[in-house]
Amino acid sequence: MLSNPADREKLLNFIKEMSNSMTRVDAEKDFQKDVIDRAHDELKLDKKHVRKLASIYHRQNFTLVQQEQEELVELYELITQKPSA
Repeated sequence: MLSNPADREKLLNFIKEMSNSMTRVDAEKDFQKDVIDRAHDELKLDKKHVRKLASIYHRQNFTLVQQEQEELVELYELITQKPSA
């Protein structure tokens, strides 16, 4: 597998880099949770709405989200409408 000591050391360094990155990601997730909690506490907004708005803002995909929502509404209405007599 990795018989060369230099390759084993290189792999260990890659793993350490990934671990450091994961630590930063965890810290950012904690920060995001804190921001969501503050928005909820100070503005009385539903946490799921704050999270969704931030996601849409970050991805800049409001139009796509809007289209998907319209399609979902249409499908829901289609499957739940009562047949006319």
